[in-house]
Amino acid sequence: MRNLLLLLFGLILTQSCNQSPEGFTINGSLRGDLEDGTQVFLKTIGEGNQPIEVDTTTIKEGKFEFTGTSEKPELYYIFVDNTKGYTAVILENGEIEFEASIDSLGFAEIGGTPQNDYFSNYMEESRKISLQAKSIQEDLQRATTSGGTPESIAALRDEMQELTEEYQGFETKFVKENPNALISALLLERAISTKTVDSSEAQKLYDAFSEEIKQSKPGKNIMELLDKLKQAEESEKNTSIGATAPNFSGPNPEGKTLELKKLLGKATLVDFWAAWCRPCRAENPNIVSVYEKYHDKGLNIVGVSLDRTADAWKKAIEDDGLDWNHISNIAYFDDEIAKLYNVEAIPAAFLLDENGVIVAKDLRGPALEQKVAELLN
Repeated sequence: MRNLLLLLFGLILTQSCNQSPEGFTINGSLRGDLEDGTQVFLKTIGEGNQPIEVDTTTIKEGKFEFTGTSEKPELYYIFVDNTKGYTAVILENGEIEFEASIDSLGFAEIGGTPQNDYFSNYMEESRKISLQAKSIQEDLQRATTSGGTPESIAALRDEMQELTEEYQGFETKFVKENPNALISALLLERAISTKTVDSSEAQKLYDAFSEEIKQSKPGKNIMELLDKLKQAEESEKNTSIGATAPNFSGPNPEGKTLELKKLLGKATLVDFWAAWCRPCRAENPNIVSVYEKYHDKGLNIVGVSLDRTADAWKKAIEDDGLDWNHISNIAYFDDEIAKLYNVEAIPAAFLLDENGVIVAKDLRGPALEQKVAELLN
């Protein structure tokens, strides 16, 4: 009988330990000169990357508390009234411990739940590398302002580059080793956005995530970003030097549809530009000069405008004397032709030979005329 009671007690204890908490509590402790009643804000990030207030509490004897429920782990931020800075915390059900100095909220110690433990581990290692970077940067600044030798300055720059690569490697390793961490999804989301990983590696890292992380906000964002990254990589492959330029069509200023393959000359410049783009407008006189010199020898130009309005586009053509074929969907960077050519910044240009093969990209100034002359002479 006694053994049976012990067994039942053990089963009850095991079940109670395995049950997920029904809500979260943030137990906050702040060091520093703070008046009772000072407000503490719990915020999330909304559209336009603007902070949105979710909850407010007040400080009493250096302590504060937030309570609530969280359906799934999500990144939030804690702000203190009349205090610089903020700190991130991952809301998930359970007891979250938060401790910081009012003078350095960004260096808060957070833990108590699995996701916040992951987050703290990441931040600890990240700060170590950041401190190294700060030290090198200070040494580099002293060397450049106090007459350091070219060799010492170059060595410091190399050291900074190595540390940057080390940091990228650290983040990738962290994501790989912590597939159940929300911070891993946030890191992968950023890596894809900044193209510091290719789609193949990103897909492998994402596939290893737990289902909970895949269903998180950054987890869902990753799928969309992965699709865009794969499309961009395909576009980049299709618009690399040696590839046949993708064909496209679109309306000219009079509304007539033009098609690239019907506009090819012995040499063809596909020039992405816009009326609002100052570097584009500054380069236009050079392009006009090259066109006037080589058009009779076989140079054609197709201008693809990323303007927002037809009026601005047409006026810029007239003002700059751009006497060649023009196409625009008046769609800014949502233009399908720009996406086809993986154009994310302008000016951007692709020089094609008589067969429509890309032979050079983004040539400006004398380099453009030199390559055109090479193709036509």
